[in-house]
Amino acid sequence: MPGPGPSIRPFRFTRFLLLLALPFPAAAEDLLQLYREAQRYDAVYQAARHAVEAGRERLPQGRALLLPNLGLTANASRTRSEFDSRDPTLAPSFTRYPESAGYTLTLSQPLFRAQNWLQYRQADQQVKQAEATFGQAYQDLIVRVAAAYFDVLAAQDTLGLVRAQKEATSEQLAQAKRNFEVGTATITDTHEAQARFDLIGAQEIAALNDLESKRRALELLNGRETRELAPLRADVRVSPPNPPEMQAWVELAEKNAYPVQIAEAAAAVAALEARRSTAAHLPTLDFIATHGETGASATSDSSVGRDTTTTVLRLELALPLYQGGSLTSRDRETAALSLRAREDLENARRNSVLATRQNFLAVMNGSALVTALEQALVSSQSALDSNKLGYEVGVRINIDVLNAQQQLFSTRRDLALARYNTITNSLRLKAAAGALREEDLEEVNRALAP
Repeated sequence: MPGPGPSIRPFRFTRFLLLLALPFPAAAEDLLQLYREAQRYDAVYQAARHAVEAGRERLPQGRALLLPNLGLTANASRTRSEFDSRDPTLAPSFTRYPESAGYTLTLSQPLFRAQNWLQYRQADQQVKQAEATFGQAYQDLIVRVAAAYFDVLAAQDTLGLVRAQKEATSEQLAQAKRNFEVGTATITDTHEAQARFDLIGAQEIAALNDLESKRRALELLNGRETRELAPLRADVRVSPPNPPEMQAWVELAEKNAYPVQIAEAAAAVAALEARRSTAAHLPTLDFIATHGETGASATSDSSVGRDTTTTVLRLELALPLYQGGSLTSRDRETAALSLRAREDLENARRNSVLATRQNFLAVMNGSALVTALEQALVSSQSALDSNKLGYEVGVRINIDVLNAQQQLFSTRRDLALARYNTITNSLRLKAAAGALREEDLEEVNRALAP
């Protein structure tokens, strides 16, 4: 069979160009993509990152207190000296311009300074505190991004359901008007449908405003307006916590929760500060070596210059005897602050346990609620179908159909919200136990529709 003629090929080529010119739908953005953007843009997370970088410098600063110090000083001077003799026959008057220059190199090595050693140990705990604080910010960003993402999806679902309900109510209103015109229904059915239609119009405006607000909240995290978001898959299954025992999560939170780690490090710093205050009563011993050279062109007594080289090695012992009572007052202050830090640690443990229990129950109840609402959705659909059939045969009135429609759409909305809240609460549960990682966010991201 012969191939296509010359007149057909230009047409196909033109059609191909037209297809290329058509706008293709933009790919939906997923949760992990927005999280990566928030890592680069979110000011709270960036501040925490800089804070941990600054906190890590405490360790080399504390170590420097135990290492030798080396310093160099230098000086240069020129002096004009006039000498007026009272008896020029014995000693003539003269003027000199002596010049001098020199340097001194000083090396000091602490041999015994208990305060410095304790401060070095404090620095190690302060680094742990900074790392735990950053870990808390890391987890908070994951939760904030996930919560903002699902808030937008929930607002989109609410708006979509309101519009679907509006369309269904519009159809019911049109049917009520037709039935009234043919005399098979009263004007009451039309008024009820019209009132419900107007109410849904107001709900649509509120849903639009809520969606815009949720989009702005998400934009605050990643710095730009988001396009279409990948929705949650319809077949996703919300599972209960793993492990399913609350006590296992509580024990994990008592040890690994970042607020507990922060409070533990703060308590250790406060205890070491109390010991450091006590160590201020102890003597200090330093080794000091100095080497210096000084050269002078002249002096007030001689016009002959000279060079001087000096090297000194010495041990320096210092013992605080009395400083107006400030040392003992400082002891009492740091002891009280150490006790306060212990209570703060206990409070952090209790709050972490409480948050873990609350989120555990929220996930468990959310999983059960999702299952119940899935069944309720099937029942609501059956009830709507029955009411529509009953209305057509005259055993149901229009308001029954409207109420069944509203119940169906409310159930769909509640089911979507329950899924979003349960997923978000599962992330909060892991965060409360100090176990939330990016891998958990990736797992949630896999539950989104491509």
